[in-house]
Amino acid sequence: MSSSKSGKAFLHRQTYRVDSFLDDPEMDQELTERFYELAGVPLPRAGIFAPLIVRDRAIGVIVVHDRIDGESPDVRFGDDDVRLVEALAVRAAVAVDLSHRVEREALGRVVSAQETERRRIARELHDETGQALTSMLLGLRAAEEAKDDGARRAALASLRQLATATLQDVRRLAVELRPRALDDFGLEPALERLIEAFRERSGLEAQFEARIGERLPPEVETALYRIVQEALTNIAKHARATTISVLIARKSSSVTAVIEDDGVGFSPDQPFDGLGLVGMRERVELLGGRLLLESRPGAGTTVAAEVPVP
Repeated sequence: MSSSKSGKAFLHRQTYRVDSFLDDPEMDQELTERFYELAGVPLPRAGIFAPLIVRDRAIGVIVVHDRIDGESPDVRFGDDDVRLVEALAVRAAVAVDLSHRVEREALGRVVSAQETERRRIARELHDETGQALTSMLLGLRAAEEAKDDGARRAALASLRQLATATLQDVRRLAVELRPRALDDFGLEPALERLIEAFRERSGLEAQFEARIGERLPPEVETALYRIVQEALTNIAKHARATTISVLIARKSSSVTAVIEDDGVGFSPDQPFDGLGLVGMRERVELLGGRLLLESRPGAGTTVAAEVPVP
């Protein structure tokens, strides 16, 4: 801040009133004048410095300059003004603290989601890739110890199949982490590959339609890709659907992703944690968009994400 009064208000957690910036002995005149010169505003004559207190901890200071009274040229503040600023500081402190807590909780959920994903990948690497590599080592030993060419060829053929399957698993994990197609070609090709892989794994009928045009901002492409990816994961795990559809459409100032399935549905009033709806909603809201969910038991589910674009 520009004065020792603001620092004292913060450190000592009490309100200070300054009747004259020029005459107050505790004001650093040179620093104060320089501060307001850089801010491009005239040097004030009077002020109030009120700390923002949360749980007996100062988190900021409200500074009020020069009382305006059309009937009097006096810019000094009275006791009623001090009480009004203090009341405002109490409300502002609550609002700032709430904002900080919401931000911390959102960050905590993001970190938790990241750790959950890391655990999943570590489990797959250990259970699938690790076991496959162990089997390859055993297969190599079998090939080395084969007593005739036929046995050796059979062992090598088995190794080749296992290596191919392991390579596909590793590529799948890499795509789930960050598909190259999203960076190289954009959202539409990346979703085409994602949905094609979903068809092959799930055996479900999956329709995809995109009306995007030019490339979207990278953060928008990433958010929509992850939302579609999460929605498809939910469908595979929970929906018991036979058909799904994914539509991506761009309007003049926004782009919308709609994912529908004809599965068992659920009650939106009682969502369960496995759906990852909180993470999906936060991704959209961080970009100034909104996430809509429609579902009811026995009638399938629709997830729609709308994000503004320039």
